[in-house]
Amino acid sequence: LFPYTTLFRSKTRITELFGISVPLVLPGMSWISTPQLVAAVSNAGGLGILASGPLNPEQTRAAIHEIRSLTDKPFGVGVTLLMPGAKENAEVALDEQVPVINFSLGKGDWLIKRAHEYGGKVIATVVSEKHAKSAEKIGADALLVTGHEAAAHGGNVTSLVLIPSIASKVSIPVIATGGFADGRGLLAALSLGAEGVAMGSRFATSADSPLHSKVKEAVIARSEQDTIYSKNFDGIPARVMRTPRSIKATRRPMNFFVASWQATKAAKLVNQPVWKIMVGMLAMMDKVKLLAYFGASVPRLQAATIDGDLEKGVQFIGQTQGLIEDVVSVDELVQRIMTEAQALHTKQAAYWADRKSTRLNSSHMPHLV
Repeated sequence: LFPYTTLFRSKTRITELFGISVPLVLPGMSWISTPQLVAAVSNAGGLGILASGPLNPEQTRAAIHEIRSLTDKPFGVGVTLLMPGAKENAEVALDEQVPVINFSLGKGDWLIKRAHEYGGKVIATVVSEKHAKSAEKIGADALLVTGHEAAAHGGNVTSLVLIPSIASKVSIPVIATGGFADGRGLLAALSLGAEGVAMGSRFATSADSPLHSKVKEAVIARSEQDTIYSKNFDGIPARVMRTPRSIKATRRPMNFFVASWQATKAAKLVNQPVWKIMVGMLAMMDKVKLLAYFGASVPRLQAATIDGDLEKGVQFIGQTQGLIEDVVSVDELVQRIMTEAQALHTKQAAYWADRKSTRLNSSHMPHLV
């Protein structure tokens, strides 16, 4: 058997679905996936997704307009439906007819229906087979499947198992995220059944990213061992950079009443009025504890991401931290990844071609008696 073709498959169902040229995606990361980084990824041939979490509706609309002034390529907007203000931001994205919308932590059937009316596509972020099948059933066009290795809120199962498991059980294309940062990872993801990869940590540490330079330097200095996966930071199992501050922050859950107070104080940091945060918490009493912890994490995340203060702040980062060794532009990074994937593919193809040739030649050799 000859398992490799001589040409690397850079065109996939994901590139065809979104009209992009390389199967690489920038996920929506708060304070990082800004219009500039989104446009840089889209201009390089991938799909950039704006993080709308820290924005109010007016800012979301302005950000969409800014992206369109920076690129004429497809892009997306990410919305975390559980959070207060997310529905309003989603409405703005729909009104602006954004090409791609990525939703998570909520039921997105209404969003899918509205996006499809103008020809938009919708990606659902999932961490389990159950949620993957549910998203496919309500009409999602693709899945962003998040493995255990990912920064922030990955699942309990590693990408090596989760990606092929879900890809084999749905008919819509899968984007793999969690553990992917280079050409080797892209090639591996494609072999696991994915049609592309999303690389949060790798794009976050690019030269085009607004992530503070001190944090980029910290990522380069640390290994894949230097992360913590815990639900004690913001109420949802999340992966953060291991530092003295994050060790303390994840040692035990924050007191609920302290978390609730911190959540209201953090409202202005995510451009939401306090009353809306309170109404959101009251409207979802079953999730009020989660919302409180999530809101309380905002100042710490901002301190690290924006201010570069790892003594007071906590930084979301994936295990790919151990694979990141430099800070380069998005354009150079994309070219490097695609070139590396092609070279590895060609090397494997040559190996198997040589094996096949050797077997054929040996089969014609006379047998010695």
